[in-house]
Amino acid sequence: MPFLDLLPQTDQSLLRYRRIALITLASVYFLILVGASVRASGAGMGCPDWPTCFGQWIPPTNEAQLPGNYQEIYAELGYRDTQFNVVKTWTEYANRLIGVTIGFLIFLTAIFSWPLRRFNNSIFVASVAAFLMVGFQGWLGSKVVSSNLQPGMITIHMLMALAIVGTLLFALAQARKSDMAKQPIIGIDSRFELFLYLVLGMTILQVAMGTQVREMTDFIREAQGEELRSSWVEAMPWFFFVHRSFSAVVLVANLWLARLLVNSLGWQHILTRLTFAMIVVIGFSVLSGATLGHLGMPALAQPAHLLGAALLFGLQFMIWMSYRHSRDSSPVDRIRSLKNQVSL
Repeated sequence: MPFLDLLPQTDQSLLRYRRIALITLASVYFLILVGASVRASGAGMGCPDWPTCFGQWIPPTNEAQLPGNYQEIYAELGYRDTQFNVVKTWTEYANRLIGVTIGFLIFLTAIFSWPLRRFNNSIFVASVAAFLMVGFQGWLGSKVVSSNLQPGMITIHMLMALAIVGTLLFALAQARKSDMAKQPIIGIDSRFELFLYLVLGMTILQVAMGTQVREMTDFIREAQGEELRSSWVEAMPWFFFVHRSFSAVVLVANLWLARLLVNSLGWQHILTRLTFAMIVVIGFSVLSGATLGHLGMPALAQPAHLLGAALLFGLQFMIWMSYRHSRDSSPVDRIRSLKNQVSL
């Protein structure tokens, strides 16, 4: 069958893939929010074992459904002096059920990518990789539970979730590569690429400090207890204050990045719109972070702050990929590439 005859079918497959990939990506972000809420509410050990919950596939609804010595059975997992809490148990179990649902969605994403392997094999490879990573993430989740929510394990679990987001975003960006070819970056400010990598580096540094702050929060909560939440900030080390102040630097740097795009590409270009969406997310992150730092670490602000960081990572990744696709599809770069091929 001639390749041109495959184009209409490929367009339909691309459209279907983009839809399922977007749904899956939104679901992964929702799972990140739910997981952060579970952690902030202290429900992470609502189920002391994995994949069952108190040895049951359907969790108990009251303490009478548990063995009389359940605290002794799960003593090494933090239940020696802990009473059964039905809200925390079902909150954690709901988090697991949502995770399983995400696994099925990512599996569907991999299936929908199969017809696109001849069009762009990287879409298929990335989709399958995301599915395999979800399996590894499930194993990590079991290790988080067995470690009794050790902060380092929780951080690795979170970073793996961001890796899955990045893999799905890569596949989605490859699936919309042709759209970026319609928006060339002729006339873009020559400083943009350097400044983009600078901003990406600043974000990575800020997120790294944020993970350390989050781990320190767990240690302080363990030492002081939930009842002293309002005084946790006073026990924070120096890098908490650096992390808080550096957010203003990140915001200003991204505003400058947006200025470069507006002046060179205008308001309607996809790179400009993505950058302003990123600034909105940064503003949300700064606001939620300020709420944590100045209003006594309210539990509701913690998952909001983490979601902001995850959204920021995703948007910056999309900006980077969109820039590369626009750059590679511009007439100047195509002519340069042809000249290089001729010279070879």
